[in-house]
Amino acid sequence: MTPIDQDYVAFRGYRTWYRIAGDRNSGAVPLLALHGGPGSTHNYFWPLERLADRRPVVVYDQIGCGKSDRPTDIEWSVDVFREEVVALREQLQLARIHLLGTSWGGMLALEHALAGAPGIVSLILSSTLANIDEWAQEQRRLLREMGLEPVAADDPDHERVERLYFDRHFYRGPKPRAELERMFAERNVDLHRAMQGPDEWTVTGALRGWDVRDRLGEIDAPTLVIRGGYDMSTEKISATLVNGIRNAREVVFENSSHTPVLEETDAYLATVDEFARESEREGARRKAARQDLGH
Repeated sequence: MTPIDQDYVAFRGYRTWYRIAGDRNSGAVPLLALHGGPGSTHNYFWPLERLADRRPVVVYDQIGCGKSDRPTDIEWSVDVFREEVVALREQLQLARIHLLGTSWGGMLALEHALAGAPGIVSLILSSTLANIDEWAQEQRRLLREMGLEPVAADDPDHERVERLYFDRHFYRGPKPRAELERMFAERNVDLHRAMQGPDEWTVTGALRGWDVRDRLGEIDAPTLVIRGGYDMSTEKISATLVNGIRNAREVVFENSSHTPVLEETDAYLATVDEFARESEREGARRKAARQDLGH
């Protein structure tokens, strides 16, 4: 039976909930997964625990959502969530990690890496982006290709448009899906609005103007860029990442949209697992080569 450890770490006087599946004493490099949103939860990462026989799998609910505390006195910003990743790693003693981020979690993973965080053995950017304006522009294009208009949040038609958009570009699998039902039940809509805005094509929150395109060349960790064939993270959005990060590799799951971890689970897990193991082998080779040069 897979060992499970779940508890809280302290952050800014509040509690951030985490769950670790797998043997923490195995010596294997853990996989740390950063969920999307902002304001969503860890729930759709449930399939990742199938990798726990190879390495510990660490998930958590970001402050403000899910099982974590929901403070009302924090001014939401990228800095808050970037600091939370650091606090989590320090308190759980995650010195070396494979870092996986999906959607907003991928943006957070980029922020963590670009802040000079040590010990990132590999970086897996899943259905994510490097520039929020490019993202919003592409979502408006996807809507128009569906014959829909990117209506305002106060438009009576907004809910219908968003539902059709999600059905095509967020999750295309069978419904209901328990992981997503729990995620939608436990998410924090107000946090999403404060950070991004009322929807994916309108950016009015703290992420307005967010852009790391000019800094992608600073990333030196082995990087895998993942997207679905029908993803909100379109070919153009992913190309920005692939072209900006040295030696980044792209994998497209043609039958998936924004949640390939749920839509093509077996292939997704196999891809993540192989990339992690390959990155470890390459890291070991580089370390041996440096030692040889030292002699």
